[in-house]
Parts: sequence; structure tokens; C-alpha cells
Amino acid sequence: RKVDCELYKYVLYYLEVRQVFLDPKLSLKKLSDMIETNQTYLSNVVNRYFGCHLKELVNTYRVEYAKELLRSGKCPPEELPQRCGFLSRSAFYAAFKKVTGASPKRYMKYGQREKLSEPTEYV
Repeated sequence: RKVDCELYKYVLYYLEVRQVFLDPKLSLKKLSDMIETNQTYLSNVVNRYFGCHLKELVNTYRVEYAKELLRSGKCPPEELPQRCGFLSRSAFYAAFKKVTGASPKRYMKYGQREKLSEPTEYV
């Protein structure tokens, strides 16, 4: 339905442009208030279009943001959970491992090896 598609676009806008996932207290209620829709309808659209619950979707965005921060070296690892919108270190590690299959430290080691093994282009 057209209304579902509009809601989907709003969800993307709020996650990708406004980066509301960085708010550790983001909830279905808070996001539905921002988008001006009801929680049940928003939940149904998230489930249908993204194939997961809002919490999983938000955590995926947070982990992707954490990966960017790790790659850039602009954030000390101990600050990652807070900077990425997680309320606790344990929630951060659990979400990170679920999304990437590795701990942040292991992810960085693996990432460093990949950088070293990439072919260098000579001009």
C-alpha cells in the first residue's frame, strides 16, 4: 500500500539522515511519535519491509556506525557503546557479535588483515 511505502521512507529518513539510532532511549513509541503514526502500524511496516523488529533494525544501524568509527580510528574502543547509542557495554558486544559474527577487537584484527592483503594499485 502507498501509506506503507511512505512510512517505510520515513523510517529510512529518520535512521539514515537524522541518525535517531544514536539515541539510547529510542523506542517504538518515540519513533512513532516522530513519524506521527501509531506504534502498531509502525511495527507492522518495520516487520514487513525490513524483516525484523525495530530493536534489531536499530541495533544493526548502531553496529554499522560502530564499524565506521572503528575503521576511521576516531573513537577509542571503550567509548564505542556510548557513542553508538547503546545503554550498556554488554548490549553493545552482544549486538556487535550478532551482526558481524565477531567481537569488536576481533573485527578490527580481521579488518587490518584484509587491508594488508588488498592488492595495491600503482599509477
